[in-house]
Amino acid sequence: MLGYALAAIVIGFVLDLLLGDPPNAPHVVRAMGRMIAALEKSLRPRFPANPKGEAAAGRALAGIMAAFWLLLPIILLHLLYSLHPWLGMAAEALLCWQVLAIKSLRQSSEKVYRDLRQGDLPQARRDISMIVGRDTENLQAEGVIKAAVETVAENTADGIIAPMFYLLLGGAPLAVLYKAVNTMDSMLGYKNEKYLYFGRAAAKLDDAANFLPSRLAALLMIAAAAFKGLDASMAAKIWRRDRFNHASPNSAQTEAATAGALHVQLAGNAYYFGQLYEKPTIGPDLRPVEIEDIHRSHALMEGASWFMLLLTVAVRLLLTMGWWYYVSL
Repeated sequence: MLGYALAAIVIGFVLDLLLGDPPNAPHVVRAMGRMIAALEKSLRPRFPANPKGEAAAGRALAGIMAAFWLLLPIILLHLLYSLHPWLGMAAEALLCWQVLAIKSLRQSSEKVYRDLRQGDLPQARRDISMIVGRDTENLQAEGVIKAAVETVAENTADGIIAPMFYLLLGGAPLAVLYKAVNTMDSMLGYKNEKYLYFGRAAAKLDDAANFLPSRLAALLMIAAAAFKGLDASMAAKIWRRDRFNHASPNSAQTEAATAGALHVQLAGNAYYFGQLYEKPTIGPDLRPVEIEDIHRSHALMEGASWFMLLLTVAVRLLLTMGWWYYVSL
């Protein structure tokens, strides 16, 4: 089945490049979001309304989500592959497509680029608010550009490279499990009064799941910088220097590589839910950010994505054809 799984990964990658996430179409991540909301509503009243109770409810939610979204694709694909290999491959390709976010990430940040190019800062603020967690209503053009570049950099890791990393390791079931963990963190992993304890399990799981992929994503972006005519040497230097300049152990990895490749400074203080959070900066600050940096971040994202596909195909081919044969040559 390794050969069919590899074909499914490649087909899913191409489908995402071509189609992205069609609006109003059934999508596994939207199903995950609805399940998380329903579980939160159901579980919160069943546990004490104190830090220990909220943390326990959050762990219960995380456990249910992880078990469900790992077992469901395993059972579904086992059934379909047993009926016919091509049927299983088609279903796995659809799952691979839905766990990736290459085109949707480009489209959402491209909207911000067009708004700024047209001089419509209020619309740019509204569009960037759809893809970042910070407050955006008072951002100036420079802040909007930085937010767009940062979200492309960060989501290259958790929206593209991490799912492909788990596709490489375990096919669609493992990638779907990862997507469930990442969706939980997106919805629950806030350090505010509502989710400080309830969302802790989701946030910790996401940190663990992204530990290796985020670092791999940074290395692939450094390679992409050289391929795309950007500064790979500076990207590597700033990655080594600034990759831990974030509360998360993972988020600054790709932001640092991107900032170095573009010669700009990212991150820094930001407002969330009306409260100022003091955060370290990332990058060399060799020049001010400019609108075209959004397109440059796209180039890094797409280059890293193609490198990850090549890596996945190479490793999967070795597994499919028998790595022992090549070792014995």
